[in-house]
Amino acid sequence: MSKIPYKIYLNESEMPTAWYNLRADMKNKPAPLLNPGTHQPMAAEDLAPVFCEELIRQELDNDTPFFEIPQEIRDFYKMYRPSPLVRAYCLEEKLGTPAKIYYKFEGNNTSGSHKLNSAIAQAYYAKKQGLKGVTTETGAGQWGTALSMACSYFDLDCKVYMVKVSYEQKPFRREVMRTYGASVTPSPSDTTNVGRQMLERFPGTGGSLGCAISEAVEVAVTSEGYRYVLGSVLNQVLLHQSVIGLETKTALDKYGIKPDMIIGCAGGGSNLGGLIAPFMGEKLRGEADYDIVAVEPASCPSFTRGKYAYDFCDTGMVCPLAKMYTLGSGFIPAPNHAGGLRYHGMSSILSQLYDDGYMRAVSVPQTEVFEAAEKFARIEGILPAPESSHAIKVAIDEALKCKETGEEKTIVFGLTGTGYFDMVAYEKFHDGKMTDYIPTDEDLAKSLATLPVID
Repeated sequence: MSKIPYKIYLNESEMPTAWYNLRADMKNKPAPLLNPGTHQPMAAEDLAPVFCEELIRQELDNDTPFFEIPQEIRDFYKMYRPSPLVRAYCLEEKLGTPAKIYYKFEGNNTSGSHKLNSAIAQAYYAKKQGLKGVTTETGAGQWGTALSMACSYFDLDCKVYMVKVSYEQKPFRREVMRTYGASVTPSPSDTTNVGRQMLERFPGTGGSLGCAISEAVEVAVTSEGYRYVLGSVLNQVLLHQSVIGLETKTALDKYGIKPDMIIGCAGGGSNLGGLIAPFMGEKLRGEADYDIVAVEPASCPSFTRGKYAYDFCDTGMVCPLAKMYTLGSGFIPAPNHAGGLRYHGMSSILSQLYDDGYMRAVSVPQTEVFEAAEKFARIEGILPAPESSHAIKVAIDEALKCKETGEEKTIVFGLTGTGYFDMVAYEKFHDGKMTDYIPTDEDLAKSLATLPVID
């Protein structure tokens, strides 16, 4: 066989025409969302005041294996998809490893990340429903940027609540959102009841994704013609993001490559869930086996130190209850630079798969993540986002293990986006001002003590 290209590109005819619903192959389905008041499973009519109608259908469907991607969305995807699968030859050589390393690069669009895959879908369904606009939260800003782009494309209003610490650390990300027409408010804010309560309880707080979600939901349900959309965690989002994994598998199959290990960063689960979807499907059906690894920040370790339980998806406790690995909805992580990985819980799909033993998880401190990011940038020529760099860190570690053992493993990881709006973080790393705050057992016990009691 000829040498594998540095970049494996698919043509337009090889792009996915349907999203893959991983739940269809799960023997143990994710636990249902519960009404926060009655603790009963939520039906479509219960979710209708918050979410778009078609997205609710996708959210609740555990059995349909494939959802056709509407032509309008496929046409939009063609502006930046298929995205390249890159063989990291230079990294392999520098590490001196027998491992073969590939990464799926999702940063080749203006939003700078994979988030646009779901943003355009959610904006499309909002427009199709005849809505005026949508509300959302954003952590590091990738989701808010992607949604502002998608809403601009469909002439929808977009209201973004951005976690305050990221709002202050990443002014340029904020300005990209405003360029695309979105209004951006630092969270917690004094514009909502939830925000005012949080400011009163925690003066000077840098905020959390859970709080920003609460504010965005409050605005959606009190504004006529608006619905709330979310960039991670939900089943519908992992469905849309399956384009990442479907393209990855098609590219690998094209050259007869079977990965041994698939690695992705994990905050709420959108990137990881999308990347692993078709591979996990094969694993669930008994057709193949893979070592699937979720990498999370040590400062917000939902998988590795959280509890698998029903919890609120937001700090204000107004959203549905989801069964997930969680640190407690009141958990406020340290203001580190893994902005998009600071959510207190994990996707119900991934939580169920992790609990069933189909994947494993590791947590890594942020200075080691930035060491890996810098190494990758110098060798492979791409400045990675801090979130993506969690996967890079573990991919390098695993490749070095192969160097020690002589194993020729094939490693695939997700490079979710670029870090050009994260230069404050890189500056602190280079100036030696970056710290590795890790919550104590007492910190986690305090937040986990607030978990709701479900009969």
